[in-house]
Amino acid sequence: MVTITDKTNINYSELLKRPVEYNPEIRTTVQEIIEKVRVQGDSALRLLTKKFDGIDIDRFEVDEQTIASSRNQVGENLKAAIEIAARNIERFHAAQKVSDVEVVTMPGVSCKLVYRPLERVGLYVPGGTAPLISTVLMLGVPAKVARCNELIVCTPPPVNPIILYACSIVGAKVFTVGGAQAIAAMAFGTETIPRVDKIFGPGNSYVTEAKMQVSAMGIPIDIPAGPSELLVIADESAIPQFVAADLLSQAEHGADSQVVLISNCNSIINETLDEINKQIKNLPR
Repeated sequence: MVTITDKTNINYSELLKRPVEYNPEIRTTVQEIIEKVRVQGDSALRLLTKKFDGIDIDRFEVDEQTIASSRNQVGENLKAAIEIAARNIERFHAAQKVSDVEVVTMPGVSCKLVYRPLERVGLYVPGGTAPLISTVLMLGVPAKVARCNELIVCTPPPVNPIILYACSIVGAKVFTVGGAQAIAAMAFGTETIPRVDKIFGPGNSYVTEAKMQVSAMGIPIDIPAGPSELLVIADESAIPQFVAADLLSQAEHGADSQVVLISNCNSIINETLDEINKQIKNLPR
């Protein structure tokens, strides 16, 4: 944590430089991974999973029984929280549903705007240091609201039962493959992982680069997601406990996350720093 007081000689462009810049080595590595998966399919996925995750995989798809049994491995309070979050997300996105439009522009001429859901969507859920339940829900629930017929989730092995439970809530099929190879598998399809109509979801630099590359090949994606970044602007009315919690909730995403607090009140800055140190002691990550 660094505290900086505004001065005329500060190079703000350098100070606020994004934590990850273009890396040609990542681009080359991802190109090779995509080509291997495109040509070799599941055999490439097995080799890459062993190389990057250290796990031997015979079957990529998680069977329905394993997904169903995940319910017994999740605490009741957490299950209730997941279900509440899913309902809230569904309520928000249901309010955004659109209707087809039909207009008669002149006698005998009828124009229509017709909305149709994507048939099959690919949802990437990162692995890493915590089960990203929110990613499953914020990708899967809108897809259900849109009435997409099939949801394909790719996530690195081993898959946390909490992720499997969240996937059961949205009715997704789950495949234990991660990284750039997962993006390639959903983009082109393999013997076991079906090709999708569009890829959604965040990830590390390799995942983001893979999404960019398959997008250039004609496979639709949502947006390239970079490292977590958060800017909080707070005056004297702010509550330091809340500000600290907001900063920590983004900073915990990874070592390349960047969080910034701007305030014209020294007491808010100091109290927030104290609160961060208090909350860190009670956070497992």
